[in-house]
Amino acid sequence: AFGGALASPAAASPTAPPPVSDFKGVNWADPRDNYADDAVVPSGLSTSDSYATTYAKSRAIIGGFSKLGANTVRLPVNPASVNGPFWKSYRGAIDAATAKGFKVILGYWEADNAKDGKIDNQASWDQMWARITSAYARNSKVYFEPMNEPFGYTAQEWTDIAAKWVTTHRNVPRDRMLIGGYKYSEDVKPVCADPRLNGTRIALHNYGFWHTDWTSVDQWKQDFKARIGDCASRTILDEFGASMTTGLDYNGPVNGSNEVAYIQAATDTIREMGLGSVYWPGLRNGDTYSLTTLQGTGTNLSLTVNNQSGLDRLHWAWKQ
Repeated sequence: AFGGALASPAAASPTAPPPVSDFKGVNWADPRDNYADDAVVPSGLSTSDSYATTYAKSRAIIGGFSKLGANTVRLPVNPASVNGPFWKSYRGAIDAATAKGFKVILGYWEADNAKDGKIDNQASWDQMWARITSAYARNSKVYFEPMNEPFGYTAQEWTDIAAKWVTTHRNVPRDRMLIGGYKYSEDVKPVCADPRLNGTRIALHNYGFWHTDWTSVDQWKQDFKARIGDCASRTILDEFGASMTTGLDYNGPVNGSNEVAYIQAATDTIREMGLGSVYWPGLRNGDTYSLTTLQGTGTNLSLTVNNQSGLDRLHWAWKQ
């Protein structure tokens, strides 16, 4: 009886939530940068594809991401893709990723005709998240990011919106909620400090083109740390990236390159602070930052790496 009493708590929660450092991922993006007035469609997929075709294509692409060493993929959603007919097929991408054992982050992007850093339409946004969480709240591999880069709001406005979303979706475990940082998801401290958001994870973004004159690795590392404060244990850097199709050597000396300094600092910081990380992008057709290029036709798809030194730096960040 005594042994049974000890065993009960363990039986109630058989697996602890993974630490943020276990998020080793890439973004899979629409060629339009995920800003779309219609359904958002990751590169290689099509709104005309069936669920089975979407699943088969996604299985191939996720398999390519797995070969990179990734275990997480961040996918875009918007009301047109979820509340409309594409959702039935698009679920094939999510399901293929989770079947592969991947963690899937679903993040909301506003429409291309808005880009004001605010939710486009509250009712359709609410409907979208109700539909997504109804489908995936019980799938422990799926994570939910209410909004990408909410720069149209003050810190107080954004944390109020996020807190309401957390309350509305109380059926979702808080450790599977990923709340974007302030402004361009660039500062996690205001979100981290709000007790209403305790237990959630926090999304951070940082890009080298924000300070093109910075060519010091140490300067970039200090910038990362200033954005994170003491919130590293909750922080996933789910957008960071640099040119991968221009031949830069990210393993070599900086030699005055803003991008090399930035990528070395980002990957050092991820490793040293134990951050989660999701590179932008693992695949996006037409993006010079894309780590890979999509090859093949139909469901016979594969990925080729655009810059091995860039992948090496990710492996360093991921301790692989």
